[in-house]
Amino acid sequence: MTLFAGVDAGGTTTRAAVHAADGTRLGHGTAGPGNPAAHGPAAARLAIGQALRRALDGLDPSLVAASVAGVAGGDDAFAATLGRTWAECGIAAPPRVVGDVEIAYAAGTAAPSGTLLLAGTGAAAARFSGRTVTAVADGLGWLLGDEGGGFWIGRAGVRAAVRALDRPADPPEARLPDHTRDRAEGRMGRALGADLPYGPLVDLVGAHFGVKGEPRRRADRIVRLAQADRMLVAAAAPLVSRAAAAGDECAAGIVAEAARRLTATAARLSGDGPLVLAGGVLTADGPVRAAVLARLAGRRVTTARDATAGACWLAALDRLGDQAAHERFTALPPPR
Repeated sequence: MTLFAGVDAGGTTTRAAVHAADGTRLGHGTAGPGNPAAHGPAAARLAIGQALRRALDGLDPSLVAASVAGVAGGDDAFAATLGRTWAECGIAAPPRVVGDVEIAYAAGTAAPSGTLLLAGTGAAAARFSGRTVTAVADGLGWLLGDEGGGFWIGRAGVRAAVRALDRPADPPEARLPDHTRDRAEGRMGRALGADLPYGPLVDLVGAHFGVKGEPRRRADRIVRLAQADRMLVAAAAPLVSRAAAAGDECAAGIVAEAARRLTATAARLSGDGPLVLAGGVLTADGPVRAAVLARLAGRRVTTARDATAGACWLAALDRLGDQAAHERFTALPPPR
C-alpha cells in the first residue's frame, strides 16, 4: 500500500491527513496553531508533529511515499525543521513545504490556472498558472493586513462592542421621562452600532470574554483579555455572523465591509479559470459567504473542501501524475 500525507498548518488549528493512492482517507489528526510566524517555530513544529502523529495512528509511516505541508508563515528554515519532524514520525522523505494558499486552491479545483480567495484567520488572494502561484494580494498578517479575514472580522466586532460599552454611566438622557429616554437611548444605540440595552453583538462578545458588571468595567476587562491573547479576538469572528443573522445592524455592517474588502482583494488578481473560495470564513454557510457570493455574481466560483485533502492530492500528483484522482481525494468537506 502506498500512502500520501498532507498538512494544513494555520493560525488557529493544524490538521493532518493520510490518504491511500486511490484517494481514500485513512487517517486524520488535529492540533493547535501551526503558523510559525504568528506562534513561533518551536510551537508550530510541535503542533504539526502532534497532528501528523494522530493522522498516522494505526498506520505504517514507512508506507508514506510523499507528503505536502501547507504552512502559513513558513520559510526555508522552518521547512528544514519539518524534515526532522517527519523523520521522528517514521517518514523517510521530508515534506514538500508550500504556502497555505497552494493547498487551499488544490482543495477546490484540479484546474491548473485560476484564482484563490482565502479567508480563514487571515485573508489573501492568489493567482495560479500551471499550479504555480504567480501573484499574491494581501496576506500581510493580522497586524497590517488580512483585510476581511477572521481576525479582521473578530477585531471589528470586539471593537464595536467595547465602544458601545464605553459610554457615560449616567448620560443626560437618564434625567428624561421614561418614554422620552427610551427613544433617546434608541438613537444613541443606533449611533453606537447597538440598541440600548445592548444588542446581540455586544451580548455575544461579552459572553465570549466572560465579562459581567457595569458597562465600562466590562469594556476594560475585554480590552485586557484581548491584549493578552489576540486569538480571543480572532475567535470572535463567528459571533459577528451570529449577531448579523439575529438582526444586529452593526454586525451586518461589519459583514458587508468584510465582503467588500475580500472581493476587492480578489479583483486585483482577475484572470481566466475558476475562483476558489477557501478558509473557514468563506466555506461555512453564513452572512459573510452569502455577501461575498452576491458580490461575485456572474463569476465561475467553486468552494474548497478540506485543505489537508488538497495537500494529499498534491503529494499524490507529484508521485502518480494524472492517476491521482482529484475527486476522490477531495470528496470530504472541510471539518467544522
